[in-house]
Amino acid sequence: MSINSSIKSTQPSPLKGRVALITGASRGIGRAVTRRFAAEGATVILVARTKSALEELDDEIRVSFPDNRAVLVPQDLADHARIDQMALAVYQRFGRLDVLVGNAAILGPLCPMQHTAPRDWTQVLSVNVTANFHLIRSFDPLLRQSDAGRAVFVTSGVAAGIFPYWGAYATSKAALEMMVRVYAEEVSQTHIRVNLLDPGVVRTRMRAQAFPGEDPNHLPSPESVVHAFVELASPECSSHGEVIQVRHG
Repeated sequence: MSINSSIKSTQPSPLKGRVALITGASRGIGRAVTRRFAAEGATVILVARTKSALEELDDEIRVSFPDNRAVLVPQDLADHARIDQMALAVYQRFGRLDVLVGNAAILGPLCPMQHTAPRDWTQVLSVNVTANFHLIRSFDPLLRQSDAGRAVFVTSGVAAGIFPYWGAYATSKAALEMMVRVYAEEVSQTHIRVNLLDPGVVRTRMRAQAFPGEDPNHLPSPESVVHAFVELASPECSSHGEVIQVRHG
């Protein structure tokens, strides 16, 4: 399934009053999604490794949306044990979670499989797959407390093909897709809706890492894909267990 990036809704915000947690919130797509969710009136819980970047984003939200207050969670998702603690804190404060956005990921080295250091392989799988497993495990009970729990996990086109030298990252995204689709099937009889979103080529730091010779000014901005997150986070969303591709233009 695909979503056209030019589509914009004129309806009242479906996210007003919703509680949304976004990982990798301090930059790139996560930052753009955070700002859009805040603009739509959602209470945003921001998870990222760098505290100063989260505080800077919080300052922007306070200035742009004075009625909104973000919750900052400076945390490395590779520390899986703390994800359970984070879920407990969200439960104690809000009693539920309406939207979970699993956006955080790392690229890892682009090299032949046999040249990949075991520590790099482990780190990529830890952040891109295992951390999202812990998010599902820890936040599923809170999504069930919502009247319309929504979970969106960011994937990549590399999961659908064979890309030499992208071994660790491509493997992690293929594993993520299988894990999320299994979870979606398991909760298909509940009010939770779970999907994967492939934003396509977007101007991000990770893209610059992968293609250092590319002119970023010719690429779509992270803001160009946030409408798709809003649609999938909406209580009215009926998509479930799908890989949604954003079509730019």
